[in-house]
Amino acid sequence: MNTNFLRTSCMAALAVVSALSVAHAQGQGSSCAGLPSYSQLKSALTAARQQSNGGFNLDMWGAVVNRDGFVCAVAFTGDDRGSEWPGSRVISAQKANTANSFSLPSLALSTANLYAAVQPGGTLYGLQHSNPVDTQVAYQGNAANYGQSNDPMVGSRIGGVNVFGGGLALYNEDQQLIGAIGVSGDTSCADHNIAWRTRHTLNLDFVPAGVSAADDDNINYIGLVPVPSLANDFSHPVCEIAGQDNVSEISAGLPPVQKPET
Repeated sequence: MNTNFLRTSCMAALAVVSALSVAHAQGQGSSCAGLPSYSQLKSALTAARQQSNGGFNLDMWGAVVNRDGFVCAVAFTGDDRGSEWPGSRVISAQKANTANSFSLPSLALSTANLYAAVQPGGTLYGLQHSNPVDTQVAYQGNAANYGQSNDPMVGSRIGGVNVFGGGLALYNEDQQLIGAIGVSGDTSCADHNIAWRTRHTLNLDFVPAGVSAADDDNINYIGLVPVPSLANDFSHPVCEIAGQDNVSEISAGLPPVQKPET
């Protein structure tokens, strides 16, 4: 048998595997075009977390998916991956997948908007049990890489449906829906506020329409939304924490979504 031929064949095979691994680590190459890089996500998420968000002031996980549901970036705000709730890594990606999966080019639904509708008797009851998380994707790879630029989730579809605050669709300046962001690590109301601020910093909040009283995808707190309004079917409980800022006022004061220049 020709050993040179075998050596050449093995080297070629290794080159293909290496190229595929690089594409996987980069989130399927160009499919993440227009979405924030790892460093951009980490910077914007950290800046948002440092503001008053009406929660416990905890460190956060953030994840971004593209329109096909592939994870493009995962980051955290603390000193290391143990500074945040470990379970929130997967939840952040799950929230991103949900906001992407149930938003349209013409209508954005945040994960906070889904809370009331999925309760027993709600119009979307059972939605939270659809599209389960792919556990092989969620927990694969070396945990030391979690929240790094080479997080093992990057480049794979995570799946999952989450129905409380923290997930938002991403719309570019042309109001094109290009994916979504998910944030987790504090109360669900604080998660929503942090996700909103992160999206605004990333300049991906050109939301065309939504079910809130302001016709965007902001959180609608139960008992505080106008009547009649679509918001009554897409509301969320207030996360009240003794001694903390009024979270509903913080949410109401978030930066307005942007509109394209005319």
